[in-house]
Amino acid sequence: MSENAENSPEKIEFTPIGYVENDYLEPEHNEDIYQKVSKIILKKEFADGLYRVEELEKLYILFYFSKSKGYKLIHRRHYDGEISGVFASRSPYRPNGIGLTIVELLKVEGNVLYVKGLDAINGTPVLDIKPYIKKLEEKTEESKD
Repeated sequence: MSENAENSPEKIEFTPIGYVENDYLEPEHNEDIYQKVSKIILKKEFADGLYRVEELEKLYILFYFSKSKGYKLIHRRHYDGEISGVFASRSPYRPNGIGLTIVELLKVEGNVLYVKGLDAINGTPVLDIKPYIKKLEEKTEESKD
């Protein structure tokens, strides 16, 4: 066993920074959710962390699949029907239940973000928000030289 693995914590705790508010109440596969507007309501103590976020077009939203129970390491993917491992899919049934979605930022009002494309249901705990910066995320082979 490597030294890094030996020093790795057995358990990690997260505290939500906010919650999702939208019309989706149950965790089910629904492509329509990507076209709908959701609100991300940050707890007041984290609102200052939104400084200049309105300058961004897209954001990464990390959230917790709070209603997903258990996981399967092998299953059928919704988007193409193929069998794959959980780490080659977007399944909400994961060992750690962490979701990641890129959303379009529509507007900011105080501690509330209005976003489009969030595939999380109403009440989902939000763990973190990070900027999506196209020139950094979509590097071409030419720019790597």
